Amino acid sequence: MTDERLNRPGDPCVMVIFGAAGDLTKRKLIPALYNLVQSNLLPKEFAVVGVARAQMSTDDFRQKMSRDIHEFATSSVDAQLWDSFEKRLYYLSGEFQDPSTYEQLQELLATVDQECGTRGNYLYYLATAPNFFNDIMWQLGTAGLAREEGTWRRVIIEKPFGHDFDSARALNKNISSVLKESQIYRIDHYLGKETVQNILVFRFGNGLFEPVWNRRYIDHVQITVAESVGVEGRGGYYEGAGALRDMVQNHMFQLLALMAMEPPLSFEADAVRDEKSKLLRAIQPLSPEEVLTQTVRGQYGVGTVKGSSVPAYRTESRVAPDSGTETFVALKLMLDNWRWAGVPFYLRTGKALPSRVTEIAIQFKHVPFLLFRQTPVEQLTPNFLVLRIQPNEGISLQFGAKVPGPSVRMGAVQMDFEYADYFGTQPSTGYETLLYDCMIGDATLFQRADNVEIGWSVVTPILDVWKALPPRSFPNYAAGTWGPKEAFDLLERDGRQWRRIDP
Repeated sequence: MTDERLNRPGDPCVMVIFGAAGDLTKRKLIPALYNLVQSNLLPKEFAVVGVARAQMSTDDFRQKMSRDIHEFATSSVDAQLWDSFEKRLYYLSGEFQDPSTYEQLQELLATVDQECGTRGNYLYYLATAPNFFNDIMWQLGTAGLAREEGTWRRVIIEKPFGHDFDSARALNKNISSVLKESQIYRIDHYLGKETVQNILVFRFGNGLFEPVWNRRYIDHVQITVAESVGVEGRGGYYEGAGALRDMVQNHMFQLLALMAMEPPLSFEADAVRDEKSKLLRAIQPLSPEEVLTQTVRGQYGVGTVKGSSVPAYRTESRVAPDSGTETFVALKLMLDNWRWAGVPFYLRTGKALPSRVTEIAIQFKHVPFLLFRQTPVEQLTPNFLVLRIQPNEGISLQFGAKVPGPSVRMGAVQMDFEYADYFGTQPSTGYETLLYDCMIGDATLFQRADNVEIGWSVVTPILDVWKALPPRSFPNYAAGTWGPKEAFDLLERDGRQWRRIDP
């Protein structure tokens, strides 16, 4: 990121939020926009138009957002800054499938352009249920609100983007009938986190690590996305998704791609996304037999997380009492390319686990043991390089060192770097960078159509095999544990084990 980019506000525009009465708007989007105001990255010629079915006036919407910002802001709210921002909030009540909603929206946008000087640039954010995506896109196209004529039109689409390969391809086809690919921003909020963005800088900007980032030196890679909470009232959504759809196809594959891709020619959006696409295509597809041995699914039962009792998944609201939906997934994937041939990538994600943590752990190969045979050392300390995405963003390196004393004994040493210690902290919801990037037309951190479809092409065969199998005996792990026994067996069969993560 150049100094010019750091100091440049986003382009003048109106951000139209479909589903503005929902949780995402009050918890993430408005606080993120306020943080951009504080950072002087939001253009002065900017406004928000909320669109939702809830009956509200613009004044009602402004009052609601004013109450919500004091609850969900990531830092103290400056009254003068907020007052200026609040005046740029507008609201339209309407049905997403109703053409008259878009006629009214067109009139309101013309008024906002005049009042706020936003120059006819529109950023549409689809913060709605996925079943509305096609309707909204079709109506925007029909009303001419997606057409670019000396101005720009961009659309941010939330996940889930489809529920399998066929539905994702159909959605891409429908959207591309209205928009060019350059107008489509498929968002993954994980990519807004500093450590995720730092992966490329860390890998390709350091001569210490770049030469060893391959199969000659790396034994295996573990990617963990653990959540300590259960479904928390989202049972209706989660029943139709499950952990594989909810986390692996998008978040975890994006982390995998950034960690393992080849160096791009530049940091331009398509150069980075081309390499991510190549990496995802290199994932060896799992045969039905391999699905049985290289994937694990689980569902949590009653247990305790951090001293608090957690009910079983099947007793959660809007969850079937005999649900077969997985809340935990572990996978072993292999990449068929020159850099990573023979190096296993182990992925695991789940709910109601002992702690909330996202990390990429790279274990390097052991050195020969011959030197230590006549010493008390029974095994060598594994060398782990760990990229922590959340909650404490940073990087740690584990290596072996001699324990002081007359005999040769080895202990594990941790060198730890935390972003907050070196660079301080900035209030963040995780959406600031992504919203800003969309305003300046930088799609680097957003998924392209082919990336989405490739991810689904890996996941869909697994879903198909699971669907064909007899119902699993769920629950098979207690809340507050690190998943079912089969997840540990997955690595132990290869002579490996999951890296210990302390709660």
